[in-house]
Formats: sequence, C-alpha cells, structure tokens
Amino acid sequence: MKEEIRVLIEADKVEERVKQLAEQINREYEGKKLHLICILKGSVFFTCELAKYIKVPVTMDFITVSSYGDGLTSSGCITVKQDLTMDIKGREVLIIEDIVDSGRTLSYLSHMLKKRNPASLNICTLLDKPECRVSDVTVAYTGFEIEDLFVVGFGLDYAQKYRNLPYIGVLKIKED
Repeated sequence: MKEEIRVLIEADKVEERVKQLAEQINREYEGKKLHLICILKGSVFFTCELAKYIKVPVTMDFITVSSYGDGLTSSGCITVKQDLTMDIKGREVLIIEDIVDSGRTLSYLSHMLKKRNPASLNICTLLDKPECRVSDVTVAYTGFEIEDLFVVGFGLDYAQKYRNLPYIGVLKIKED
C-alpha cells in the first residue's frame, strides 16, 4: 500500500488562522486567566502555536483521550489514557482539540470536565467536520471547517505518522 498526501490547507494559512483565533480569545478572555487543556497527542502542535499568541495569563494541562487507534475511522469507544494533573475548579477552561468530527470524544470529555466545576468550559478546534457530527457538542472557536476527509499534519496523524507536517493534508491510501 502506498500513502499519498495532497495539501488541503497551506502552512501559511494555518499560521494566519491560529493568530486570528488567538486574537479572538484575547478579546473574550481579557482581564481573566485562562487554563488550556491540550488533548494529546494530536492537539499539541496547535496548542503550542496558539498559546504563543494568547496575551492573557495562561496555564496549561494535558489529557490523553483516544477513539481512533491506528485506523482511519473512530472506533466510537472513548478512553481516557491520561487525566489532568491540575484542578480546574473555578478556572476559565479552554479545551484545545485538533479536529472535531463525530463529536463523541468532546461530548464525553465536556461532560466529564463540567463535573469538576470550572468557571467556564469552552472548546477551540483547529478543524471541524460538522457534517460528521453524531454527538451534540458546541465549539466556541473553529479554525477551519472541512469536508469529511481523512487529514494529517500540524499534529494530526495516521498510525503516528505525519504529525510534523506544517500544513493540513488529505491522506489517500492506494493499493500497490
């Protein structure tokens, strides 16, 4: 099998959109402290890039949630592999996600984290596939809406490969 990647969103467009999202977050959280929750592993590139441009005071924590494994589609089974290390009670919390498709993972995670009584809980995603939504989830900040394509790059992977690409690409797997 041969893997091919077609560029969907150029690196400079990703960078510009990340800066725009940070400007919006800066306005909406002005005068507040913001706690970012990075969903590992895919969101680490997006979280770090976004955090560089956020001007309000930021703290950061990480959570590992999985529903894909090494496949091209979500298994639908959500597991928390690594929980937060910091208490979020009373904090302004922003979950940072690389991509929202079915919404199952973020719906599960949002319900779990709301029980920990943050002052607010919002979601920021680099990519959104609204046509794939099967669970109700509200995304406050969206980088790009895309079609139902399997994408890699800027943290998104296929079997742990391609995260380091500076752009968003569509992965095609062809039989030899």
